[in-house]
Amino acid sequence: MAGKNEGRADLWGPLAAPSLDDFEALALAALEALPQPFRALASEVECRVADFPDDDVVKDMELESPFDLLGLFEGFGMTEDGATPFTGQMPNRVWLYRRPILDYWAEHTDTLGEIVNHVLVHEIGHHFGLSDDDMERIERNDRMG
Repeated sequence: MAGKNEGRADLWGPLAAPSLDDFEALALAALEALPQPFRALASEVECRVADFPDDDVVKDMELESPFDLLGLFEGFGMTEDGATPFTGQMPNRVWLYRRPILDYWAEHTDTLGEIVNHVLVHEIGHHFGLSDDDMERIERNDRMG
């Protein structure tokens, strides 16, 4: 089976799946690429990465599998009551889940960076008070031109 792919197998030998640190670097790059004023408005949002959502999240969201969730926003959206921090309130946080994102990446043609960027922007959209339906409508309108 020599030919066009000859030698390509050697390229994959030393490679490993992107680590949590690699994902954090991709997420930070995506945050830095946000246009102003969104970047400034999202500057207080923590971005965290984990292999999977914790068991409580899986249970609370009634997920069939921890692979069913690529990211999560925790906190109060800017348009919600309680969006103004109070004493003892945890900061708004975006979670990116490495293993589900890698699984999605393996099954699609988007680059890993594009997927991480999409998930991050989607979750930050919740910080701005947008619902999933709002974001789907925005994406659909963008595609229609």
